[in-house]
Amino acid sequence: MQTFKGYRRENGKIGVRNHLLILPTVVCANQVCSRIQQQVPGSVAIPHQHGCSQVGSDKDRTHKVLVGMGKNPNVGAVLIVSLGCEVINAEDVKAEIEETGKPVVWIDIQTEGGSIKTIQKGIEEAQKLMMLIENTPLEDMPVSELIVGVKCGGSDFTSGLCSNPALGKAADKLLNEGGTIVMGETTEIIGAEHLVAAKAVSQAVKDKLYHCVEQFEDEIERMGVDMRGGNPSPGNIEGGLSTIEEKSLGCISKAGTAPLQGIVDFADEIPGKGYYFMDSPGNDIECVTGMAAAGVHVVCFTTGRGTPTGNPIVPVIKITGNEVAAKRMADNMDVDTSDVLKGKKTLEQSGEDIYRFITSVASGEQTKAEILGHEEFSISRIGISL
Repeated sequence: MQTFKGYRRENGKIGVRNHLLILPTVVCANQVCSRIQQQVPGSVAIPHQHGCSQVGSDKDRTHKVLVGMGKNPNVGAVLIVSLGCEVINAEDVKAEIEETGKPVVWIDIQTEGGSIKTIQKGIEEAQKLMMLIENTPLEDMPVSELIVGVKCGGSDFTSGLCSNPALGKAADKLLNEGGTIVMGETTEIIGAEHLVAAKAVSQAVKDKLYHCVEQFEDEIERMGVDMRGGNPSPGNIEGGLSTIEEKSLGCISKAGTAPLQGIVDFADEIPGKGYYFMDSPGNDIECVTGMAAAGVHVVCFTTGRGTPTGNPIVPVIKITGNEVAAKRMADNMDVDTSDVLKGKKTLEQSGEDIYRFITSVASGEQTKAEILGHEEFSISRIGISL
Protein backbone atom coordinates (compact mmCIF):
# COMPACT_ATOMS: atom_id res chain seq x y z
CA MET A 1 0.00 0.00 0.00
CA GLN A 2 1.40 3.39 -1.07
CA THR A 3 1.69 5.84 1.85
CA PHE A 4 2.67 9.42 2.62
CA LYS A 5 3.44 11.33 5.83
CA GLY A 6 0.45 13.32 7.05
CA TYR A 7 -1.30 14.89 10.05
CA ARG A 8 -4.40 13.25 11.50
CA ARG A 9 -7.01 15.75 12.72
CA GLU A 10 -9.53 15.35 15.53
CA ASN A 11 -12.35 14.62 13.07
CA GLY A 12 -10.34 11.89 11.32
CA LYS A 13 -9.42 14.01 8.29
CA ILE A 14 -5.82 13.91 7.05
CA GLY A 15 -3.69 16.99 6.33
CA VAL A 16 -0.46 17.29 4.35
CA ARG A 17 0.50 20.60 5.99
CA ASN A 18 0.07 21.95 9.52
CA HIS A 19 -0.69 25.64 9.02
CA LEU A 20 -1.83 28.21 11.54
CA LEU A 21 -4.34 30.24 9.52
CA ILE A 22 -4.91 33.95 10.24
CA LEU A 23 -8.38 34.56 8.82
CA PRO A 24 -9.93 38.04 8.30
CA THR A 25 -13.72 38.01 8.07
CA VAL A 26 -13.69 41.28 6.14
CA VAL A 27 -11.39 43.40 3.98
CA CYS A 28 -11.14 45.92 6.84
CA ALA A 29 -9.23 43.35 8.92
CA ASN A 30 -6.64 42.53 6.24
CA GLN A 31 -3.87 44.81 7.48
CA VAL A 32 -4.21 43.63 11.07
CA CYS A 33 -4.06 40.00 9.97
CA SER A 34 -1.00 40.66 7.80
CA ARG A 35 0.80 42.34 10.73
CA ILE A 36 0.03 39.39 13.01
CA GLN A 37 1.21 36.91 10.39
CA GLN A 38 4.49 38.77 9.93
CA GLN A 39 5.28 38.38 13.63
CA VAL A 40 4.38 34.70 13.94
CA PRO A 41 6.69 32.50 11.84
CA GLY A 42 4.92 29.57 10.24
CA SER A 43 1.50 31.23 10.12
CA VAL A 44 -0.34 32.15 6.92
CA ALA A 45 -2.92 34.88 6.30
CA ILE A 46 -5.64 35.16 3.64
CA PRO A 47 -6.33 38.85 2.92
CA HIS A 48 -9.34 39.32 0.63
CA GLN A 49 -11.64 42.07 -0.64
CA HIS A 50 -14.95 40.82 0.73
CA GLY A 51 -17.00 40.32 3.90
CA CYS A 52 -19.17 43.43 3.79
CA SER A 53 -21.64 45.14 1.41
CA GLN A 54 -22.78 41.66 0.33
CA VAL A 55 -26.19 39.98 0.50
CA GLY A 56 -27.82 36.69 -0.44
CA SER A 57 -25.84 34.08 -2.34
CA ASP A 58 -22.89 36.46 -2.70
CA LYS A 59 -22.51 36.79 1.07
CA ASP A 60 -23.10 33.06 1.49
CA ARG A 61 -20.23 32.29 -0.90
CA THR A 62 -17.78 34.44 1.07
CA HIS A 63 -18.89 32.78 4.30
CA LYS A 64 -18.56 29.31 2.77
CA VAL A 65 -15.06 29.95 1.42
CA LEU A 66 -13.76 31.39 4.70
CA VAL A 67 -15.18 28.47 6.68
CA GLY A 68 -13.85 25.99 4.12
CA MET A 69 -10.35 27.42 4.33
CA GLY A 70 -10.45 27.05 8.10
CA LYS A 71 -11.82 23.51 7.87
CA ASN A 72 -9.26 22.32 5.32
CA PRO A 73 -7.22 19.56 7.04
CA ASN A 74 -3.98 21.26 5.97
CA VAL A 75 -4.85 23.82 8.69
CA GLY A 76 -4.08 22.86 12.28
CA ALA A 77 -5.50 25.95 14.04
CA VAL A 78 -7.25 29.20 13.14
CA LEU A 79 -7.14 32.77 14.43
CA ILE A 80 -10.17 34.74 13.20
CA VAL A 81 -9.95 38.54 13.10
CA SER A 82 -13.14 40.56 12.55
CA LEU A 83 -13.84 44.29 12.50
CA GLY A 84 -17.16 44.06 14.31
CA CYS A 85 -19.73 45.58 11.96
CA GLU A 86 -19.41 43.49 8.78
CA VAL A 87 -22.10 41.26 7.26
CA ILE A 88 -20.03 38.10 7.78
CA ASN A 89 -20.79 36.76 11.25
CA ALA A 90 -17.46 35.86 12.88
CA GLU A 91 -19.13 33.88 15.64
CA ASP A 92 -20.78 31.62 13.06
CA VAL A 93 -17.51 31.21 11.17
CA LYS A 94 -15.79 30.20 14.40
CA ALA A 95 -18.49 27.71 15.37
CA GLU A 96 -18.46 25.97 12.00
CA ILE A 97 -14.69 25.62 11.91
CA GLU A 98 -14.71 24.31 15.49
CA GLU A 99 -16.85 21.40 14.29
CA THR A 100 -13.59 19.88 13.03
CA GLY A 101 -12.19 19.76 16.57
CA LYS A 102 -9.26 22.06 15.80
CA PRO A 103 -8.48 25.05 18.08
CA VAL A 104 -10.05 28.34 16.93
CA VAL A 105 -9.71 31.79 18.51
CA TRP A 106 -11.67 34.91 17.51
CA ILE A 107 -10.69 38.51 18.20
CA ASP A 108 -12.47 41.70 17.12
CA ILE A 109 -10.82 45.02 16.22
CA GLN A 110 -13.58 47.26 17.54
CA THR A 111 -13.84 45.29 20.79
CA GLU A 112 -10.08 45.25 21.36
CA GLY A 113 -9.85 49.01 20.80
CA GLY A 114 -8.20 49.47 17.41
CA SER A 115 -5.49 48.09 15.18
CA ILE A 116 -2.48 48.27 17.49
CA LYS A 117 -4.17 46.58 20.44
CA THR A 118 -5.66 43.93 18.15
CA ILE A 119 -2.29 43.21 16.57
CA GLN A 120 -0.74 42.80 20.03
CA LYS A 121 -3.59 40.54 21.17
CA GLY A 122 -3.47 38.63 17.89
CA ILE A 123 0.25 37.92 18.18
CA GLU A 124 -0.23 36.57 21.69
CA GLU A 125 -3.13 34.33 20.65
CA ALA A 126 -1.38 33.17 17.48
CA GLN A 127 1.73 32.19 19.41
CA LYS A 128 -0.42 30.14 21.82
CA LEU A 129 -2.12 28.41 18.91
CA MET A 130 1.22 27.70 17.27
CA MET A 131 2.42 26.03 20.46
CA LEU A 132 -0.70 23.82 20.45
CA ILE A 133 -0.08 22.47 16.96
CA GLU A 134 3.68 22.58 16.39
CA ASN A 135 4.23 19.10 17.84
CA THR A 136 1.42 17.41 15.92
CA PRO A 137 2.95 14.06 14.91
CA LEU A 138 3.43 12.93 11.33
CA GLU A 139 1.99 9.50 10.61
CA ASP A 140 2.03 7.10 7.67
CA MET A 141 -1.21 7.62 5.75
CA PRO A 142 -2.58 5.67 2.75
CA VAL A 143 -2.56 7.46 -0.60
CA SER A 144 -6.28 6.69 -0.76
CA GLU A 145 -6.77 9.61 1.66
CA LEU A 146 -5.40 12.17 -0.81
CA ILE A 147 -7.68 14.67 -2.54
CA VAL A 148 -5.86 16.27 -5.48
CA GLY A 149 -7.14 19.17 -7.56
CA VAL A 150 -6.19 19.32 -11.25
CA LYS A 151 -6.02 22.75 -12.89
CA CYS A 152 -4.48 24.37 -15.97
CA GLY A 153 -3.57 27.98 -16.65
CA GLY A 154 -1.44 29.88 -19.12
CA SER A 155 -2.04 27.02 -21.54
CA ASP A 156 -0.36 26.62 -24.93
CA PHE A 157 -0.22 23.89 -27.55
CA THR A 158 1.98 21.70 -25.31
CA SER A 159 -0.69 21.62 -22.60
CA GLY A 160 -3.08 19.43 -24.57
CA LEU A 161 -0.35 17.38 -26.21
CA CYS A 162 1.77 16.68 -23.17
CA SER A 163 1.35 18.06 -19.65
CA ASN A 164 -2.44 17.61 -19.35
CA PRO A 165 -2.56 14.00 -20.60
CA ALA A 166 0.53 13.16 -18.52
CA LEU A 167 -1.28 14.55 -15.47
CA GLY A 168 -4.25 12.43 -16.52
CA LYS A 169 -2.05 9.33 -16.23
CA ALA A 170 -1.04 10.41 -12.71
CA ALA A 171 -4.71 11.03 -11.89
CA ASP A 172 -5.62 7.52 -13.02
CA LYS A 173 -2.89 6.07 -10.81
CA LEU A 174 -4.12 8.00 -7.78
CA LEU A 175 -7.71 6.98 -8.46
CA ASN A 176 -6.68 3.34 -8.80
CA GLU A 177 -5.15 3.67 -5.32
CA GLY A 178 -8.53 4.82 -3.98
CA GLY A 179 -7.78 8.56 -3.96
CA THR A 180 -9.84 11.51 -5.19
CA ILE A 181 -9.44 13.90 -8.14
CA VAL A 182 -11.22 17.25 -8.43
CA MET A 183 -11.28 19.13 -11.75
CA GLY A 184 -12.66 22.66 -12.00
CA GLU A 185 -12.98 25.44 -14.57
CA THR A 186 -16.46 25.31 -16.07
CA THR A 187 -15.42 27.87 -18.67
CA GLU A 188 -12.70 25.54 -19.91
CA ILE A 189 -14.75 22.47 -20.69
CA ILE A 190 -17.00 24.38 -23.12
CA GLY A 191 -17.02 22.60 -26.46
CA ALA A 192 -15.91 19.37 -24.81
CA GLU A 193 -18.58 19.09 -22.12
CA HIS A 194 -20.18 16.16 -23.93
CA LEU A 195 -16.97 14.16 -23.46
CA VAL A 196 -16.93 14.92 -19.73
CA ALA A 197 -20.65 14.12 -19.47
CA ALA A 198 -20.08 10.77 -21.19
CA LYS A 199 -18.12 9.67 -18.10
CA ALA A 200 -20.99 10.51 -15.70
CA VAL A 201 -22.16 7.66 -13.48
CA SER A 202 -25.80 8.74 -13.77
CA GLN A 203 -28.16 10.89 -15.81
CA ALA A 204 -28.49 13.27 -12.84
CA VAL A 205 -24.74 13.91 -12.82
CA LYS A 206 -24.76 14.42 -16.58
CA ASP A 207 -27.69 16.85 -16.38
CA LYS A 208 -26.03 18.91 -13.65
CA LEU A 209 -22.83 19.22 -15.68
CA TYR A 210 -24.77 20.50 -18.71
CA HIS A 211 -26.67 22.89 -16.43
CA CYS A 212 -23.40 24.40 -15.16
CA VAL A 213 -22.26 25.08 -18.73
CA GLU A 214 -25.65 26.48 -19.74
CA GLN A 215 -25.65 28.87 -16.76
CA PHE A 216 -22.30 30.28 -17.81
CA GLU A 217 -23.32 30.62 -21.45
CA ASP A 218 -26.58 32.33 -20.42
CA GLU A 219 -24.63 34.83 -18.31
CA ILE A 220 -22.28 35.61 -21.19
CA GLU A 221 -25.30 36.15 -23.47
CA ARG A 222 -27.00 38.36 -20.86
CA MET A 223 -23.89 40.55 -20.73
CA GLY A 224 -23.88 40.81 -24.50
CA VAL A 225 -20.19 39.96 -24.82
CA ASP A 226 -18.06 37.43 -26.68
CA MET A 227 -15.82 35.32 -24.45
CA ARG A 228 -13.20 35.06 -27.21
CA GLY A 229 -10.23 37.26 -26.37
CA GLY A 230 -10.86 36.57 -22.69
CA ASN A 231 -10.88 32.81 -23.10
CA PRO A 232 -8.79 31.76 -24.92
CA SER A 233 -6.66 34.57 -23.54
CA PRO A 234 -4.17 36.53 -25.68
CA GLY A 235 -1.43 34.36 -24.17
CA ASN A 236 -3.31 31.16 -25.05
CA ILE A 237 -3.68 32.33 -28.64
CA GLU A 238 -0.03 33.35 -28.90
CA GLY A 239 0.80 29.89 -27.53
CA GLY A 240 -0.99 28.20 -30.42
CA LEU A 241 -4.57 27.67 -29.16
CA SER A 242 -7.08 29.00 -31.66
CA THR A 243 -10.47 28.30 -30.02
CA ILE A 244 -12.06 27.51 -26.66
CA GLU A 245 -12.94 24.06 -28.06
CA GLU A 246 -9.30 23.32 -28.82
CA LYS A 247 -8.31 24.51 -25.36
CA SER A 248 -11.05 22.48 -23.69
CA LEU A 249 -10.10 19.25 -25.44
CA GLY A 250 -6.66 19.52 -23.88
CA CYS A 251 -8.02 20.73 -20.54
CA ILE A 252 -10.28 17.75 -19.86
CA SER A 253 -7.52 15.16 -20.34
CA LYS A 254 -5.85 16.08 -17.04
CA ALA A 255 -8.55 14.30 -15.00
CA GLY A 256 -7.78 10.89 -16.47
CA THR A 257 -10.24 8.24 -17.60
CA ALA A 258 -12.25 7.39 -14.47
CA PRO A 259 -16.06 7.72 -14.20
CA LEU A 260 -17.38 11.12 -13.11
CA GLN A 261 -18.93 10.58 -9.68
CA GLY A 262 -20.57 13.95 -9.18
CA ILE A 263 -20.67 17.73 -9.62
CA VAL A 264 -19.99 20.02 -6.65
CA ASP A 265 -20.64 23.73 -6.38
CA PHE A 266 -17.81 26.21 -5.87
CA ALA A 267 -16.03 25.55 -2.53
CA ASP A 268 -18.41 22.76 -1.50
CA GLU A 269 -16.84 19.88 0.43
CA ILE A 270 -16.02 16.87 -1.74
CA PRO A 271 -18.62 14.22 -0.76
CA GLY A 272 -16.79 11.00 -1.60
CA LYS A 273 -13.93 9.31 -3.38
CA GLY A 274 -13.23 9.15 -7.10
CA TYR A 275 -13.42 11.82 -9.80
CA TYR A 276 -15.50 14.98 -9.19
CA PHE A 277 -16.05 18.17 -11.17
CA MET A 278 -16.32 21.55 -9.41
CA ASP A 279 -18.44 24.25 -11.01
CA SER A 280 -15.92 27.08 -10.78
CA PRO A 281 -14.41 30.02 -12.67
CA GLY A 282 -11.55 29.55 -15.08
CA ASN A 283 -9.63 32.30 -13.27
CA ASP A 284 -6.56 30.56 -11.84
CA ILE A 285 -6.58 32.00 -8.33
CA GLU A 286 -10.34 31.79 -7.85
CA CYS A 287 -10.43 28.19 -9.07
CA VAL A 288 -7.61 27.07 -6.77
CA THR A 289 -9.23 28.95 -3.87
CA GLY A 290 -12.47 27.03 -4.43
CA MET A 291 -10.57 23.75 -4.38
CA ALA A 292 -8.74 24.66 -1.17
CA ALA A 293 -12.00 25.65 0.52
CA ALA A 294 -13.48 22.31 -0.56
CA GLY A 295 -10.78 20.38 1.32
CA VAL A 296 -8.33 19.54 -1.47
CA HIS A 297 -4.86 18.67 -0.13
CA VAL A 298 -2.70 19.40 -3.19
CA VAL A 299 -3.30 21.08 -6.56
CA CYS A 300 -1.52 19.99 -9.75
CA PHE A 301 -1.39 22.99 -12.08
CA THR A 302 -0.31 22.51 -15.70
CA THR A 303 0.95 25.50 -17.68
CA GLY A 304 2.56 25.99 -21.06
CA ARG A 305 3.23 29.72 -20.86
CA GLY A 306 4.25 29.58 -17.19
CA THR A 307 2.72 31.03 -14.02
CA PRO A 308 3.93 31.46 -10.41
CA THR A 309 0.49 31.08 -8.75
CA GLY A 310 0.29 29.36 -5.35
CA ASN A 311 -2.13 29.18 -2.42
CA PRO A 312 -1.82 29.98 1.31
CA ILE A 313 -2.75 26.50 2.61
CA VAL A 314 -2.53 24.10 -0.33
CA PRO A 315 0.73 23.16 -2.11
CA VAL A 316 0.44 23.94 -5.83
CA ILE A 317 2.58 21.78 -8.13
CA LYS A 318 3.53 23.46 -11.43
CA ILE A 319 3.79 21.12 -14.42
CA THR A 320 4.81 22.15 -17.94
CA GLY A 321 5.27 20.44 -21.28
CA ASN A 322 7.03 23.46 -22.76
CA GLU A 323 10.81 23.05 -22.63
CA VAL A 324 11.36 26.79 -23.14
CA ALA A 325 9.03 27.70 -20.25
CA ALA A 326 10.63 25.03 -18.05
CA LYS A 327 14.04 26.67 -18.51
CA ARG A 328 12.90 30.30 -18.59
CA MET A 329 10.76 29.91 -15.45
CA ALA A 330 12.82 27.27 -13.66
CA ASP A 331 12.21 29.13 -10.38
CA ASN A 332 8.50 28.31 -10.68
CA MET A 333 8.26 24.96 -12.47
CA ASP A 334 8.25 21.71 -10.48
CA VAL A 335 7.86 19.05 -13.18
CA ASP A 336 8.98 19.22 -16.83
CA THR A 337 7.12 16.76 -19.08
CA SER A 338 8.61 18.00 -22.37
CA ASP A 339 10.58 14.75 -22.80
CA VAL A 340 7.30 13.25 -24.01
CA LEU A 341 7.29 15.59 -27.01
CA LYS A 342 10.91 14.66 -27.75
CA GLY A 343 10.07 10.96 -27.73
CA LYS A 344 12.33 10.35 -24.73
CA LYS A 345 9.47 9.39 -22.37
CA THR A 346 5.97 8.03 -22.75
CA LEU A 347 2.92 9.72 -21.23
CA GLU A 348 2.78 6.84 -18.74
CA GLN A 349 6.38 7.44 -17.62
CA SER A 350 5.80 11.17 -17.30
CA GLY A 351 2.59 10.50 -15.38
CA GLU A 352 4.57 8.29 -13.00
CA ASP A 353 7.00 11.20 -12.44
CA ILE A 354 4.08 13.47 -11.54
CA TYR A 355 2.52 10.85 -9.27
CA ARG A 356 5.78 10.38 -7.36
CA PHE A 357 6.11 14.14 -6.93
CA ILE A 358 2.54 14.37 -5.61
CA THR A 359 3.32 11.81 -2.90
CA SER A 360 6.61 13.58 -2.07
CA VAL A 361 4.82 16.91 -1.70
CA ALA A 362 2.12 15.24 0.40
CA SER A 363 4.92 14.01 2.68
CA GLY A 364 6.33 17.50 3.14
CA GLU A 365 8.52 18.35 0.15
CA GLN A 366 7.90 22.00 -0.69
CA THR A 367 6.75 23.13 -4.11
CA LYS A 368 8.43 26.06 -5.86
CA ALA A 369 5.37 28.20 -5.11
CA GLU A 370 5.70 27.42 -1.39
CA ILE A 371 9.43 28.14 -1.36
CA LEU A 372 8.87 31.51 -3.06
CA GLY A 373 5.96 32.40 -0.76
CA HIS A 374 3.24 32.53 -3.42
CA GLU A 375 0.02 32.63 -1.36
CA GLU A 376 -2.56 33.97 -3.81
CA PHE A 377 -6.16 33.87 -2.58
CA SER A 378 -9.33 35.24 -4.20
CA ILE A 379 -13.06 34.68 -3.66
CA SER A 380 -15.18 34.96 -6.82
CA ARG A 381 -18.11 37.34 -6.57
CA ILE A 382 -21.71 36.64 -7.56
CA GLY A 383 -23.59 39.87 -6.86
CA ILE A 384 -23.01 43.61 -6.83
CA SER A 385 -21.56 45.56 -3.89
CA LEU A 386 -24.17 47.54 -1.95
